[in-house]
Amino acid sequence: MAEKSESEVVRTSQPQVRERTDDELVAAARTGDEAAFTQLFKRHNSLVSRLGYRFFSRREQVEEIIQEAFVKAYLALDNYQGGHEKSFVSWLARITVHACYDELRRIKKRSESRLGDLSQEEEEFLTERLRDVSAGSNVEGAAISRDLAGKLLSRLKPEDRVVLTLLKQEELSIAEIAELTGWTSAKVKMRSHRAQQGLRRVLRKFV
Repeated sequence: MAEKSESEVVRTSQPQVRERTDDELVAAARTGDEAAFTQLFKRHNSLVSRLGYRFFSRREQVEEIIQEAFVKAYLALDNYQGGHEKSFVSWLARITVHACYDELRRIKKRSESRLGDLSQEEEEFLTERLRDVSAGSNVEGAAISRDLAGKLLSRLKPEDRVVLTLLKQEELSIAEIAELTGWTSAKVKMRSHRAQQGLRRVLRKFV
């Protein structure tokens, strides 16, 4: 048997550093370990960013959501329960969804969106893309995937928009949405129905 080289012996003799779990990082961050929270940020920044882009198209808006979500998470670390796999991910996702919902409400209060927000070119674009969608098709699902989905969804109430986005874009179940939002399953179902009906009314102009 060939002898191991000195570099191989040194490499194999070095102990493997175990990566700390989310719960361990949270425990450390609670004691004031800023590096631990920085690691949580780096580990889950992409999750918060992805959720932010589901609701907002501008980078600066998403960056604000990221900051707000992690600030809220940091301030609420003492309320984090933990204890099972991916619990921190779920907890952070709930905080992020609520941050997005709050921002949608603020935007809605500042300015009510109207179909007039669509330029003539955008209306023509939407009409062309949806022209051959049959009346019995899942029109709202098709529209969600379009480039103009944000402007169409902005016509809905913030609660309806949150539910429809999570249902159609994140492809979450009613139970999962209820868990994320803190709403009852009955409320999520009602909002889902109302949102899809509202989007159909908007789309009726184009199809």
